[in-house]
Amino acid sequence: MIGKYGLLYETYLKTHRRIIYTNLLTAGTLHEHLADIDTQANERLECLMKQMVAAQGITEALKAADQMAWAGAMNNIKACAEEIVLKEIVYA
Repeated sequence: MIGKYGLLYETYLKTHRRIIYTNLLTAGTLHEHLADIDTQANERLECLMKQMVAAQGITEALKAADQMAWAGAMNNIKACAEEIVLKEIVYA
């Protein structure tokens, strides 16, 4: 199944890398390639988020003490990690 990042990559290929898109489509490997990109992006996102959470010291204790601060920190971490994933994998 192709998720968010696979679909974003497909749009990128259609718009900016038409030859690669056409080659993958005619070879019958487009769906497989998009699924692979989606898997790579999700794995990288998860890894980055874990590293950033550890680096910033976001803990379950913070979640219990101040849920709004925890939610804000986690949203910030996810946004930063997504930007990295988009730059490194999707739009590379």
